[in-house]
Amino acid sequence: MKYFSAQFILTNSGPPLKRSLIKADDDGTILSVENTEGNLKETRSVEFYNGIIIPGFVNCHCHLELSHLKGAIPQGTGLAGFLTLLQNIRNNNPDVILSSVISADKELYREGVELCADICNDKVTFTVKKKSHIRYLNLLEVFATDPEKAASRMSEIIRLSEDSEKDGLPYFIVPHTVYTVSLPLFRLLREKTNENRVTSIHFMETKGEDTFVSHHSGPLMDSLAKGGMLSKVLFTPESCVSAILNEVTPSGSLILVHNTYTDRSTIKAIQKRKNTYWCLCPGSNKYIENKLPPVDLLTSEGCDIVIGTDSLASNNRLSIISELKTLQESFPAFGLEEIIRWATINGAKALGEDQNYGKIEPGMRPGLLLLENVDLINFKLLPETSLTRLL
Repeated sequence: MKYFSAQFILTNSGPPLKRSLIKADDDGTILSVENTEGNLKETRSVEFYNGIIIPGFVNCHCHLELSHLKGAIPQGTGLAGFLTLLQNIRNNNPDVILSSVISADKELYREGVELCADICNDKVTFTVKKKSHIRYLNLLEVFATDPEKAASRMSEIIRLSEDSEKDGLPYFIVPHTVYTVSLPLFRLLREKTNENRVTSIHFMETKGEDTFVSHHSGPLMDSLAKGGMLSKVLFTPESCVSAILNEVTPSGSLILVHNTYTDRSTIKAIQKRKNTYWCLCPGSNKYIENKLPPVDLLTSEGCDIVIGTDSLASNNRLSIISELKTLQESFPAFGLEEIIRWATINGAKALGEDQNYGKIEPGMRPGLLLLENVDLINFKLLPETSLTRLL
């Protein structure tokens, strides 16, 4: 039995609790949360901290399998340049890849992640995930711009789903992006995923995505063509919005990842789809495009925000708290309570796991994290804010 208290506790079940008490079992299950209204009785069994206790983080977008590429791709290449370089250097020594995945998994856990949606193109990460302290959902990613490859790509991803199932890892088959999935592949994918609990797709990550999809022209089209990444025949949806509303399965939740170049009309159109979540990966956006998504615009339109770290190929760390610091520095109007919800309960809801994660409530095992060196007056993160795992 363990007892924890701090200056404040953010449970995500109500307002912040001042100097209140969390009772937890040794296995991490929350047994009770007592609101002392600030009148905590001193007792030797209580671990008291001068900071804020929050639930464990939910990472809604990661690529563990790319961990061996840390520092391999220079910053500021733009997305098309990044994808071209990634395609050329992706293969590596299997032992190096596995070792990097093990290190990345440990980093994620050390940085407070309890639940993680991880993009998979092969099974290299599966053995690590089976033994991890983190609960992973495998998002098996499929793409092919060549319409003639649609059937073969679906066969490949189905074989990968069978491997995931054998290893006891929950999975969902998902599209890569609107512009890398041909319309025939979208149709096959929708049929296969009509009962998905979770779907994700990289969305509006770079300038010109919609021009590429709608008119087969523009800067993204030119860059991908130069990189040899396009098929001779392109058969795409009418637009990025039509792809989301008409081609992606309507079942379950949909996580749109990055959204760096989205605009108000796109947001308004897509918000018609229920259970849509907008995933921000600011560290990756700055690394690749040196640009952040329009967070204030997204929130003004009532979007549900979640947080991801992306990969070590496009980020220096796998740290949710670093992502939140970046967002708060650039968008200071958002308070600590709100951005913590993005990184905890919103992510748990997006992944359909909010019965166990994202809130500090009796019966749940959300993990407990301690934030120290926080502005406790204005409820803001500071550059020196640190994170420690308690449970």
